[in-house]
Amino acid sequence: MKYQKWDQAAPDRKAVLALRESGLPALASLALCARGVEDPEAARAFLSAGEGELPDPFLMKDMDKAAERVALALERGEHMAVYGDYDVDGITSTCLLTRFLRERGGRVTPYIPDRLEEGYGLNREALNTLRERGVSLIVTVDCGITALEEADYAASLGLDLVITDHHECKERLPRALAVVDPRQKDCGYPFPCLAGVGVALKLALALTPPEEREGVLEDYADLAAVGTVADVMKLTGENRAIVRRGLSRLERDPRPGFRALLRESRAEDRGVNASTVGFTLAPRINAAGRMGRPALAAELFLTDDPIRAEELSRSLCALNRERQQTEALIFQECLARLDREPAQRRRAIVLAGEGWHQGVVGIVASRLAERYACPAFMICLQDGKGKGSCRSFGGFNLFEALESCAGLLEGYGGHALAAGFTIREEQIGAFRRRIEACVEAWTGGGGLVSTLEIDAELPDASLLTLEEVEGLDILEPCGAGNPKPVFSLRCCTVSALNEVGGGRHLKLRLTKGGTVLDAIFFSTTAADAGVAPGDRVDVAFTPQINEFRGSRAVQLQLCDLKAAPTRMEAERAVYDRLRRGDALSPREAEALIPSRAEFAAVWRYLNGHARLGRVEDTARRLARGVSRTYGIKETVMRTLVCLDVMDERGLIRVEQSTDHLRIDLCQVERKVDLEGSELMKRLRRLAGEG
Repeated sequence: MKYQKWDQAAPDRKAVLALRESGLPALASLALCARGVEDPEAARAFLSAGEGELPDPFLMKDMDKAAERVALALERGEHMAVYGDYDVDGITSTCLLTRFLRERGGRVTPYIPDRLEEGYGLNREALNTLRERGVSLIVTVDCGITALEEADYAASLGLDLVITDHHECKERLPRALAVVDPRQKDCGYPFPCLAGVGVALKLALALTPPEEREGVLEDYADLAAVGTVADVMKLTGENRAIVRRGLSRLERDPRPGFRALLRESRAEDRGVNASTVGFTLAPRINAAGRMGRPALAAELFLTDDPIRAEELSRSLCALNRERQQTEALIFQECLARLDREPAQRRRAIVLAGEGWHQGVVGIVASRLAERYACPAFMICLQDGKGKGSCRSFGGFNLFEALESCAGLLEGYGGHALAAGFTIREEQIGAFRRRIEACVEAWTGGGGLVSTLEIDAELPDASLLTLEEVEGLDILEPCGAGNPKPVFSLRCCTVSALNEVGGGRHLKLRLTKGGTVLDAIFFSTTAADAGVAPGDRVDVAFTPQINEFRGSRAVQLQLCDLKAAPTRMEAERAVYDRLRRGDALSPREAEALIPSRAEFAAVWRYLNGHARLGRVEDTARRLARGVSRTYGIKETVMRTLVCLDVMDERGLIRVEQSTDHLRIDLCQVERKVDLEGSELMKRLRRLAGEG
């Protein structure tokens, strides 16, 4: 198992049926109901997000001040700088606002700091350089919200500063002409989850007359969509609207930079969705910033020359290959170090190293967090100082943790799930202890558990048709906050398997109830998965369409698999979940409901085998005895439900220890209504009967 726990939703059967009757596909209906979208009207509202108007940009705090100052600079012909970040969000933000202002006659210099030489955000050297070039106004995008000293220094140089950002805010804000960040506590903007590029887009819209905003949104939604998806923003609400528009533009009429990058990465003819952005475009754009050459990516989206765009795209793809090699070396070094450390009660990973590439340690932190199921902090050391990148696991809030460590840090910033910090080498030991204490307090000492969220168990593998899997496209764009649907199937047989991609991935053929399914498990070998032909497994997966040599077929992209329990183990597991009060699927609840004949058979069997009013036996032998004596198909779990209901209604008293049952029969003079049992009522509600 890749995950320690599978958390499987149990969509309401009636709600699923209502969505299907409204015209939605079965798989999409299951996924929507699992996520709380249970009636047709709510489904229509969710699926149509993006068709209405976006919120007024002036609802954002200080947007009026920001727009007024930028409009004045345009009117006066001032030299402006758009100062961004070196990740995808920052690069697309910089290009969006630069292009917008230039198209309105603005004299604009885009500036993205060198990750390796300058680090993140505003810095004094850059401010000096821009002042020397004659810049009088700096507009930050995707950075600046924590630049307290740098904002004061800009003012001392006579530079006007407008900050637009989306990162978490500290108690004190920088002194600037305007600070635009929807995460400010007193902002009140109706959708605070915008990416940095989303905030930059809102500034562009604020500078546009209302009757022209639709055109601006159409022109720049592609850049906004790529930055939003790449920064793993929630694809709900306004982000869903922006990304949907942007993906449509990317597929229909991409600007030269995107067209060239799609062609160079061999994704031009495959259709563009959020996955294309997240797994194909974003890594190549990010590589420029990670490897210290963000200007290449910025130029790619500022140029209108197709030939230059082709050259730049080739450079980005080459940088991405270099990034992958560097990342792999650091990752293997970290694995070797962690393997030498005791793993007991590892609450967090804090590693520091000399010579590590600052641009790739964030990706390594992500891989380590996923592999070891805990937050990971990677620190690049040089001359006694460390620059750190960290990634969360299990929802642990990194920004709050870094806030609690502020006395040990030189600086910090970021989000709950991804952040950066600077620290002196001698403070790393204390920092590690403080972070471990934060994780322990956050988990209540119980430790973090790797959990796979599953939308629903499929009752039948025959649902996985081309039409149904294609029907899942109505849920797009999928990503953070609206992930691709994950379903499960029980008791599949592995009929064949082989390793592909140089042994890095596992391809399987599964059979389930006469249906044959192809599956792929990325970054997993047969040894990792612990499977062989003939094994019976439970699988969790995202269904997709695989196109090969002109043919199209359903393929399961596995998220995890585990050995299927025996029938006895499976039955007992469902019964135990019932006893704990866990969610059950309608099919599971239905399978637990005894018939009148089964109740009667259990009651007669107990009366016939009681000695001095007591029966002692195991659940398995008792169920087998009832079945053989009365010729009915009895299961262990329904036998146990019969006993629980009779106990609740006062007919018997049951004591269970492991699998041993001690059952005392009670003297009852009246007729007992077993259907009046609270347990039976609950089971019928879960099964959709009540």
